[in-house]
Amino acid sequence: MKEVMAIIRPKQMTRTKEVLAVLGFPALTAWRVLGRGKQKGLAGEVSFEVHPKLMKQGGGMKFVPKRLISLVVEDEDVPLVVAAIIKVNRTGEIGDGRIFVCPVDDAVRIRTQERSSEAIS
Repeated sequence: MKEVMAIIRPKQMTRTKEVLAVLGFPALTAWRVLGRGKQKGLAGEVSFEVHPKLMKQGGGMKFVPKRLISLVVEDEDVPLVVAAIIKVNRTGEIGDGRIFVCPVDDAVRIRTQERSSEAIS
């Protein structure tokens, strides 16, 4: 099993969830997060006025609002999930996000105590 974590633009969240659900991956966890990449935060990335305290010199922001999604999938499903996330979120512009794939040693469904693959199905 692997955990696929993706940091994406907030406006892409709904479409990303829809595509993953159609592919058979409706279960995920999502967080509102703040961060920045090499560009050090682009004010134009957001569709609202940025409070001056969040701005830094040079027109950037200290942090940019993003969404972090996480889902645990079987090893063989990783390429499909990663490709789907890329297809929905890739614009070719700075700020498209990142995807991280990490090993998962075990999973346990608390209610039934099912383990491993059964716990994530």
